[in-house]
This record gives sequence, structure tokens and C-alpha cells, in this order.
Amino acid sequence: MSALAERPAALALAPRQSAAARGYASVTVESDISAVAADWRALEEMALLTPYQAHAWVAAFVATVGRSHGMDFRHVVLRDGRGQPLAILPLVITRRNGIRFAEFIGGKHANYHMGVYAPDFAASLDAGATRAMLLEIAAAIGGLDAFVFVNQPVEWRGIANPMALLAAGPSPSGSYKLALTAGDCDGALRRAMSSHAHKKLKNKRNRFSTFGPSQVVRATSDAEIERVIAAFLAQKAMRFAAMGIADPFADPAMRGFLKEGASGERPALQLYSLDLAGRSIATYVGAVQGQRFSGMATSFDMESEVAKTSPGEILLIDLIKLQCQAGITCFDLGVGEARYKTTICDERDELVDTFVPVTAKGRLFAGVARARRSAKRWIKTQPRLLKLAHRASGLLDKARGRSRTAEE
Repeated sequence: MSALAERPAALALAPRQSAAARGYASVTVESDISAVAADWRALEEMALLTPYQAHAWVAAFVATVGRSHGMDFRHVVLRDGRGQPLAILPLVITRRNGIRFAEFIGGKHANYHMGVYAPDFAASLDAGATRAMLLEIAAAIGGLDAFVFVNQPVEWRGIANPMALLAAGPSPSGSYKLALTAGDCDGALRRAMSSHAHKKLKNKRNRFSTFGPSQVVRATSDAEIERVIAAFLAQKAMRFAAMGIADPFADPAMRGFLKEGASGERPALQLYSLDLAGRSIATYVGAVQGQRFSGMATSFDMESEVAKTSPGEILLIDLIKLQCQAGITCFDLGVGEARYKTTICDERDELVDTFVPVTAKGRLFAGVARARRSAKRWIKTQPRLLKLAHRASGLLDKARGRSRTAEE
């Protein structure tokens, strides 16, 4: 589809400023990702973006999960006076309870939510300019009640994330990461992990070795990709069933996303397996952008006796070393708390949530959404309440499943 809307300099919703004062000359909105692919890839070479806003990652998501669920996408491009892209915001329009709001593409499958920005342009925006820019984008899209941007990094590569300047507060969880140094791949792990943790890992690895020879395999061929995805999905299904909560990977479109993302000359995703006697004991899915590897999901075989040796942790340590040798300088383990994350990582990316209302309905919705995120953040600090919340969520998911079965 061609541009849905193109708005030059000033709109009634935004302060009347010259293009020079605002930092951009036009806003173009496209529903078809192919229409912005060339600009996206060109901007990506020097832009601030997380692995989850790389064109290949978003394109794979749009073509699989997005298509399967009939998602309504809007890819916003801000350009300078010469028509060169300064920023791209990959958005999906969501309708809920009569409210129409925009959020970044990827949902829970994207650890970080952010736009794609030319560094100088991002650095030039303050909170007021960012808010005015969003109101102009809302007018270009049309019919929006609010913007909802969650799990946003406060900064990226030392430059403030413009949307985070409008944050209502911290996200319920942060993201853990480890800085890597080329030529000293063991140094980062020695720095971050305690001597006790190193000793435990050594003991686990020694026990693991008694089960036979193993190897870490990156899936690149079609056959290997299919094999690792099958193992990952089966292991995840068993894990979530044991926890009594819904499996977010049970959606058939997720298999397509993983396959699409891991295929091609420049894949958006990397799939790894820890193989023991030719069988996948643990898997890891990650996204790479620049010199950063971002962990998306991991799994392990719960039925095997090998599970007692923590094969997922063994795979992760080996993968960190492999990525360091490949030139990766930052390895993150994604959003959420887990003991293995704090054991291996010694830094965090602080994440924030932003809610920008456009209409009166949007103000009410943004207030409710902000309150719910604050409540979720508080619950996560209370272990007993968090356990009860997970149990209640699992019971609700089961009830929904029974209801759907009865309807069918």
C-alpha cells in the first residue's frame, strides 16, 4: 500500500515550528513494510536501534505472527528536507474496549521496545519536542486515542531514548546484560560470577560430561532449523504445562516466525542447541544487531536425567564465549528476573513505560494502563503475591481453554 498519510511541517495538534526547529520536515505513514524497507535498511547501518527493531526481525514478525492474527501495522518514517530518513517507528494499532492505541511491534516476544533513530536526531529531542512529534504522528495515522510504549530502554549506546523522556515510571522488570571484551572471553564471566557460582558450574559440567560427548550447534540449514525449533517448542510446552500457565509459543504462527527469522543470508534470529548424542538437550534463541546479542528464549529437556546438571546454563555459558569470539561486545538475557541472570550478569538495562494520551478517552485509558503496570511492578517485589498471580493466571488460562473447547 502507498503512504496512508503524509503531513508536512505543522499540524494543529503540534506547535507551529519550522522544519529546522523541529528537526524533521515530514511524517509519512505506511501500512506495507516493503514500502519502507530500503530506507529502513539504510538508516539501520548507523542508527540507534535494539535487535527487535532491526528490519529483518520486524519483517519476519509481520509476515508470520502479524499476518496470522490480522494485525494492523503502521510504519512511521520521519524525514529531513532532502527526504532522508531520520527515524522509523514500527507500530501496531491495537483496539481494546473501544480504545485505539499504538504500540511498538513485537509484544512480549520483543524484550526492548524502541524506535529506530539517527543518533544526532535522537540526541536533539527533548520531552517537549518528543510529545509534539507524537501528536503529529497521531494526526498522520488518524483516529488514535493513545500511544502505549512499555519496556523501553532509558538510553541506548549512551544516547537518551526520546520516548523514555516521557516515561510515567519504571517497567515492572529490567533487563540483565554482560559486557564482553574481545580476546578475553573468560574475563567477563570471572568478573560477573562469584567463585561459588564458578565452582557449582564446574561441578555441573563435570556431571554433564559423564552422559557422553556433546556439542553446541547453531542451526543454519533448513533441516537443522526445523530440528531445533521442534525441540525448543516441545521443551517449552512441557515447561509451561508444569508451571500451570499458558505457553506463549503454542501459537502456530510462532513456529513460522522462528523459521522465517532464522533463515536467509542475514537472519534476524540465531538458534542454538546443546546436542548430546545427536539429541537436543537445551536450546537458545537470540537476536543480533550490531555488536549486541539479545537472548529471547531458552529451553531444556525436563524429562531427561541430564536436566539435573542444568544443561540450559551450560549452553548459555558456552554461547556467551562463542559470541565473544565472534566480536559481540554485549550479551543480554532479556527482560525479567531469574536467578541465573543475576548469577551471570553484572549490569542491567533500566526500562521504563510511556503512556501518551491523544483524546479524552485516551487519557482515561492511559491512566488505567499506568496503574496496572505500577501494580504489576509492586507485585513482582512480593514473592508470595507473584506466586499467587502466576497461579491465578494459569487457572484463568485453563478456564479460557475449556470455554473455547465447549464453544467448538
